[in-house]
Amino acid sequence: MIIVLKSQATQEDAQYILNKIEQAGLKPLYMPGVERIVLGALGDERILQSLHLESHPCVEEVKPILSKYKLVSREFQAHDTRVRIGNLTIGGDKFALIAGPAAIESSTQFMDVAQMIKNNNANGLRADAYKAQTSPYDFQGLGPRGLPMIAQAAKALLLPTFTEVVEISQVDLIAQYADCLQIGAHNMQNYGLLKAVAETQKPILLKRGLSATIEEWLLAAEYIYDAGNTNIILCESGIRTFEKATVNTLDLNAIAYIKQHSHLPILVDPSRGTGMRDLVIPLSKAAIAVGADGIIVEAHLHPSEALSDGHQALDAHMFKQLTRELIPFISAAGKTL
Repeated sequence: MIIVLKSQATQEDAQYILNKIEQAGLKPLYMPGVERIVLGALGDERILQSLHLESHPCVEEVKPILSKYKLVSREFQAHDTRVRIGNLTIGGDKFALIAGPAAIESSTQFMDVAQMIKNNNANGLRADAYKAQTSPYDFQGLGPRGLPMIAQAAKALLLPTFTEVVEISQVDLIAQYADCLQIGAHNMQNYGLLKAVAETQKPILLKRGLSATIEEWLLAAEYIYDAGNTNIILCESGIRTFEKATVNTLDLNAIAYIKQHSHLPILVDPSRGTGMRDLVIPLSKAAIAVGADGIIVEAHLHPSEALSDGHQALDAHMFKQLTRELIPFISAAGKTL
């Protein structure tokens, strides 16, 4: 429930109501605004109704949050959330262009790709030391050996890094090196992992599961938010459908829907979303058109030699073409890199 206080309500009035909510066994939320104070109460709405808060002289309105996901909904917060990661802000009038290899293969390979994307206006670096692969025989990443390379690249190029966490046991270690922790599609509903990354207070990039509905995706984000971490970025990276022409189906419907129903910023991953490098540029343009706050793409200087997902990685020429062709679309959307 949302409790909107009258403009003349004081901090003491708000605290009285918050105490009453907490004493009833509900979770109280304090959301001071520019013009008035807004409070929240999470839990059994029948208990909240028994408190009759609408009769308090300082309460203007009590209204329910109708969606199952409460904290990440527009009903809870009308204005857009902006997530700050180093010198990059995701959300608002800034457009995030995040790129890098699917996996770190060596220090030289990684730094060369990082330098290439930096030279072509990227403002974030994807950098995975661990890979969650469908097959146990595919390249699983360098593991701990790759983590210092992430910090080295971030320091040398002043690019914030986005790194996938595969298991709970990795969280504390990876958090020492990466600026943003990524939850991959395979782990979207790994609720123990969601709670663990939330506790680091690092920004979290939450990818949508291959077969997850939008509601399930937002409820996964709710786990992170409810654990006290509000720095959440959603990422649409393709869902599994009956279509076989592409590896996955990039659901651009979800971007427009999320923008209407959630205040969280959202990125699009057209590399994994299509599984085809030739579709990355046109789908990136489409992502901007439907309101995405940025894209995250795979890039490699020699895709044919890549140890992971080379078929969907852009080479240097294509990445330069991507950035050049996106500029007018970003400007038309009222954003800047």
